[in-house]
Amino acid sequence: MLRTGELKGTMMNRTLPGVGTALSTALSITLATALALGLSVGLASPATAQYPDRPVRIVLPYAPGAAGDIALRQLQPRLEKELGQHLIVDYRSGAGGNIGVQEVVRAKPDGYTLVLGAANNFVINQFLYRKLGFDPLADLQPIAKLADVPSFIYISAAVPATTFAQFKQYAQANAGKLNYGSPGSGTSPHLSAFMLSQAMQARMTHIPYRGSAPGVQALLANEVQMYLGGYSVGAAYAPQNRIRALAVAAPERFASMPDVPTLREAGAPDVVLSNWWGLAAPRGVPPEVADRWSRALNTVLADPAIQKAFLQNGFVARTGDPAAFEHELRQESLKWKTIVQETGVTLDN
Repeated sequence: MLRTGELKGTMMNRTLPGVGTALSTALSITLATALALGLSVGLASPATAQYPDRPVRIVLPYAPGAAGDIALRQLQPRLEKELGQHLIVDYRSGAGGNIGVQEVVRAKPDGYTLVLGAANNFVINQFLYRKLGFDPLADLQPIAKLADVPSFIYISAAVPATTFAQFKQYAQANAGKLNYGSPGSGTSPHLSAFMLSQAMQARMTHIPYRGSAPGVQALLANEVQMYLGGYSVGAAYAPQNRIRALAVAAPERFASMPDVPTLREAGAPDVVLSNWWGLAAPRGVPPEVADRWSRALNTVLADPAIQKAFLQNGFVARTGDPAAFEHELRQESLKWKTIVQETGVTLDN
């Protein structure tokens, strides 16, 4: 088989029968150029044009049943139909999600190993952990944010307050005496609650728990007086007034709790940053692969049935493109860096 250069040279050195030399040469060059372009497209496109041509592994750096797992399971059947391949969920928990993310960072950037991580994994942990071993902003290629998880300010029903203004007054009057819980040190609920306590001048004490379930039980028992978490954390208790939702950190009210005001409506300080879940690949993945995933996700997340299912679990479906998601990550990471520095929290791997 002739290479592109050999083909061009052979054709240029021949005169087509019945045609003048100059015209023959011009036609030969044109034909050779067209063939060369055709060969080049044919050689470059199959790997990406047919992506994915085998199952894709999605690393979830947390245990089964985490919020990201629930969101992915709701999307999985539709995504598999859109992509034409199975998705294999690989749970690699440990070290605040760092173990699973590091595995993806080290994977071949061919689009067949991705990570579904939370806000911590993209914009917080690099400032928390002393020896993380990688930089998520440099070593991961953002693809899309799947879902926002708006954070609610929950308080114990034993606290004599029904509005944020009343709670702030009570917290200030009892400065240094109240507790707030979190699903663990360094998590977004912990850091946001710290900032909220500071803004209220309440000097509340942080009590970390192993996950949201024991943290909410502590709130029910009034062991902690405040807890920040998503809709699913309080969905079973707030309607019964066993805990109270004072405000939600979102631009608009959450559809499943329409009576709860936003931070702005409640007069609360704008210091609560919510959790979210996003998809990324190892840095260096072909742009066509990231775009393929982005298109598939936008299609699936625009489905009203998916949006309704998301809302029932406290998620708000997001759409966008890889460039916008990366820009958002870099902007948000600056906020979290400042917050981590103010809290003084540092963790070991």
